[in-house]
Amino acid sequence: MIRIISDSTCDLSDELKERFNISILPLHVLLGEKEYKDGVDITLPELFAWADENKTTPKTSAPSMEDAVNLFKPIIDAGDEIIAFSISDTMSTSGNVMRLAAAEIEAEDKVSVIDSQNLSTGIGLLVCKAAEYVEQGLSRSEVVAKIEELRPKVRASFVVDTLTYLHRGGRCSGVAAFAGSALKLHPRIAVVDGNMQPGKKYRGKYSSVVLNYVKDMEPEIKNADPTRVFITYTGVAPEVEASVKEYLEQLNIFDEICITRAGGTIASHCGYGTLGVLFIVK
Repeated sequence: MIRIISDSTCDLSDELKERFNISILPLHVLLGEKEYKDGVDITLPELFAWADENKTTPKTSAPSMEDAVNLFKPIIDAGDEIIAFSISDTMSTSGNVMRLAAAEIEAEDKVSVIDSQNLSTGIGLLVCKAAEYVEQGLSRSEVVAKIEELRPKVRASFVVDTLTYLHRGGRCSGVAAFAGSALKLHPRIAVVDGNMQPGKKYRGKYSSVVLNYVKDMEPEIKNADPTRVFITYTGVAPEVEASVKEYLEQLNIFDEICITRAGGTIASHCGYGTLGVLFIVK
């Protein structure tokens, strides 16, 4: 049997994790001197409240070796194999921790660690595909080969409501953050070759910005793998989320529209009011 593991940055819903039997290895979120496990003992409201009160961005760190070994070992001891997904190696050492854990339990020949070269449900898209390939009876090497073919076809991007968190985290200058706030600018951030890159800057009311962002992607959306699309957010008004879902539904392209809330790692760097539409192109 092949078991699928991902670090917590895949941002999959509990329903999808259960459906595909996905095990999660949590990254850590640091709020000052206190350390929490992403998705385990810290909520987004608590994270945002702490950040606003302290006028700083929470820090994040890779999973611990102990947690990785404790997750991997029972699976290997049961005679199963593992395919493990990590956030882009350019963003975290999460994948390296997984590789070291496999070596620690002398199971390198039974564990495949995949650098997703992505984040959030950009990883989640690949994780779900891997689980479906396993259900089809493919071997571990066959699944890995198929995922490596799909990896550059993932389209992951998002728009942010505020530049405050990106500024606090050193990803946006103070001048740019101030100007962005004054001009109501909302940049599009895309993941390209494992790195976050700024793109078009939208201006105006956030609810309108989000729809314009999705409409700009329509040519690629119409060439998407119809299996599923993710709407992933850190926190938005219900009507904003609903308007994006309605727009995607009327395109009549996807078999499944999955709505998920990002975890603490992604939220720590992007802040409240971030929304992305993520899919795989053919």
